[in-house]
Formats: sequence, structure tokens, C-alpha cells
Amino acid sequence: MSKDEGYANLGEVANESVDQTGPVKGDHFVYVDIGSIDRERKTVEAPQTVPVDSAPSRAKQRLSTGDVLVSMTRPNLNAVAIVPAHLDGAIGSTGFHVLRSKHMVSKYLYFLVQSQEFVDAMCAVVQGALYPAVRPGDINAFAMRVPTHSEQTRIVDKLEELLSDLDAGVAELKAAQKKLAQYRQSLLKAAVEGRLTEAWRAKHGEPEESGAQLLERILRERRARWEAKQLAKFEARRKAPAKGWRDNYPEPVAPALKGLPKLPQSWVWASLDQVVYDLRSGTAETSGRQPTDYPVLKSSAVRPGRIDFQALNYLQQDQSDRVDNFLELGDLLITRLSGSVEYVGCCALVKQIPILGVQFPDRIFRGKVSPLFGSLGDFLVCCFRSGYVRTLLEAAAKSTAGHKRISLSDLHGLPIPMPPAAEIAEAVQQFHEMLERADRSDEAIEVAARQSAAQRKNILQAAFSGQLVPQDPNDETASVLLERIRADRAAPSATKARRGRRTANVS
Repeated sequence: MSKDEGYANLGEVANESVDQTGPVKGDHFVYVDIGSIDRERKTVEAPQTVPVDSAPSRAKQRLSTGDVLVSMTRPNLNAVAIVPAHLDGAIGSTGFHVLRSKHMVSKYLYFLVQSQEFVDAMCAVVQGALYPAVRPGDINAFAMRVPTHSEQTRIVDKLEELLSDLDAGVAELKAAQKKLAQYRQSLLKAAVEGRLTEAWRAKHGEPEESGAQLLERILRERRARWEAKQLAKFEARRKAPAKGWRDNYPEPVAPALKGLPKLPQSWVWASLDQVVYDLRSGTAETSGRQPTDYPVLKSSAVRPGRIDFQALNYLQQDQSDRVDNFLELGDLLITRLSGSVEYVGCCALVKQIPILGVQFPDRIFRGKVSPLFGSLGDFLVCCFRSGYVRTLLEAAAKSTAGHKRISLSDLHGLPIPMPPAAEIAEAVQQFHEMLERADRSDEAIEVAARQSAAQRKNILQAAFSGQLVPQDPNDETASVLLERIRADRAAPSATKARRGRRTANVS
């Protein structure tokens, strides 16, 4: 690009010096670091008030109104902002490159560093894997078109007009998404507390089998399954059952009922231990990313109501002769450990197994739900996604080595509402029908949000390629502006050279 045609590097046009002396004497100062930037809104949202004697080592740059802050770490996230008037004099982190110019309109630079062209250019020169970042020189080297001052103002005015409308639409989309999330939680709460099927109960009257009777049937089946398993063990060892062997049956833990919501008359509280069996974690064998014939789910594979069978690690050897960790249809999976508390206790039901022989790891609990009880597994997933179970699990989660984890003891007594079997089926059907409608709305919002993001990119691209506003023949030429910028930049160097010149001795 020829600079005579109105092009320059960003460092040429935004080269005003920034005081690097840090906070002055006093009790506290306002500190703007990278975490203070709202990446979506491109604003400073959460500056900190920090004691001077506790100033971070990066708290060096004294900011002025209109400074454009560009985070040098993870440039793909585009954490940029413009310093508002109320933060004039605040101290900024050295993790920012500060753009300051007396010749350029600050908001022009602010919008420029949001453009896809700038983001792509920075991503192309990023260094480091664990802490990817660019250097000030990388930002300064960005080649840009330099319009006249008047054109910059027209471009900024037009961008603010177009983007404010666009941002208002995006804000409405996000508000709608938030309402949908609240709606889902309301659906879950209504499903597990009986309000979702209230009209259905009124229509069908007293059930043939109450929730309490269903629980008794589940408990009988659970005990019968245990007894059959013990008899199979005796037979395998060719031994007669020991006297009183049935007395060794481990009674399931009863639910902890304190503080639970009131249930409909035909419902009863049960515990997870009462309604599932063989609840345990999976393989503890070392796994890796290199594909083998022994796939095992990652802990991140289980999310509320769904399982990602693409999220896999691989065992190095076959261990099928040691213990059965293979997934089966109808298994209930619950995350035991996660880096975030919101993902501890995520629950989903195995409804398909697209990969044969996939196993579950020790970071996931697996419980069996008898197929004799219809939609019980789906109803349990609803319970795990509901607010009261999430509250209990998050309160029980303990921190270990940067992770949150729950134990089997946290799950055994977990309270589960037990409706009549027919009402379980009705609640699950109604919930999924309503959830499907909400999901379709969510998908439409996502499409609209992607379209808005694409439109924003196109608007910015048009702005910085000279296509957003018409040219004004009365404007001074860009070359005149560039000459003035370069003259100002060269002036201190020339003065310094004159002051430093010494006269040669003549003999």
C-alpha cells in the first residue's frame, strides 16, 4: 500500500506517549485490567479500587479520556474499550496497548480495532500456546487507511447510528434468550413439583397406583435383582446359599426430607439410592487422546440432558475382563468432577450408543434404571436439571486441586419426587413437547444473532474500506493529514538531535 494514497501503520497515527509511572501517592487508585473489559459490549465495566500499597506490578499506565485500550492477550477475544470521562486518570494494566492520538478521532480507532481485519491480523502474529499474546509492535504495524479528520467524524457518526440499532436488536435477542432459560427452569420446576400435570390429574382422578405404591414396587424389584445376583454368585462358586444371606441386603438410603417443597397428594419423596441400582464411577485406567479400540467418555461429555459421544479419550488396553464399564441403553450418567461447579452433577440418559464398546470414566457416575418403570429415567434427568437438586449438589460439591467434585454419599440420599407411573409418563411428554418449542425459538434467536454478528462485520468492513460514507471534495486530502502527523512525530527527534549536536574541534 502506498502511504501517499492515505495509508499508514497504526503506530504512526496513534503514537502519543502514555505516562508509565503508575499510581501517585494516596490511599487508593482506580485500576483497569483486562478482566475489567466487557468483551461483548466493548466497554470498561468493572474497574477496581486498589490500595496504593497493594498495587499490582502491571498497574503502570495512566489513562486519559478517549484512550483506546487493546488487550494484547488472546486477541481472538477482542477485549477492547475506550476510556470514558469518569475514568480519566485511572491506572491501566501493561497488558493493554494504549492507542492515543491528537490527529485521529478516538472513536474511529476504537471501531477500527473491532474490525475483523484487525482481529485476523493480530491472530496471525500471536505468540505462545498457554498464554497467547501479541506485542505492541504487532499492533503498531497494522496497516490502515487514514481518512481525513472530517471523514473520520462522518464514519464514526454513521457507525454509531447503524451499530446502536444493531446492538439494540442484539440486546433484545439476549433478553429473549434469558427469558427462554428462565422458562426452561420454570418448566423443570413445574414438572418435578406436579404443577405441569395438575390439569391432567384433575381430569384422570385418583390413580390406580400412587407414587408410594410405585416406590414400593421399585424397592421390591431392586431387592429381587440383588437376590438374583447373589444367587448367581453362589451358583458360580458351586456353593449353597449361606444361612441368613438375605439379611445382608444393603437397604437403600432414605431421602433427606428437610426443607423440600410440598408434593401433590398422590406423590411421595424417594431417594436416588432407592430408585436406581449399581450406582458407581467408571474406569480409573489412564486414558489419552491417541485413538485406540477402547473409547471412554470424557467427563465433559455429559451435559444437562445430553451426551456428546464425540468427546472421547482412549484407553491403552482392553480391560473388559476386569469390570463392566461399558455403557448400555437406559444408563443414567452423572458427572462426578468438573472444573466448574455448574457442571458437577450434570445428568443425562443413554438413549443411543453410536460407538460400540464406549466406556465411562471414574469422573462420571453411572446408575442403572430398571426398564420396568417406563419413563422413570427421563424423569430423573428432569429432577437433576431442576433448581432444588442443583442447589443441593452445588452446596455439597467440594474443592480438590482446582476441581469441584461430589461423592456417592452426596447422591445416595438425594431426594427425588415420585409421582404415579402414568403421571411420570405424562410429565415427561409434556415437558419435552414444551422444551422442543423453546429449543426451536432458541435456534431462531441463534440464527438472528449470527446474522447480526455478520452484519456488524460487514458494516465495519465498509467503514474502513471507504465505502460507508460519501467522500467530500472540500475535505483536505489524506496526504496532508499524514504529512502533518509525520511532521509532528519527527519534530521531537529533530529537536533532540539539535540539542545533542556537538561542534567539532578545529585546529
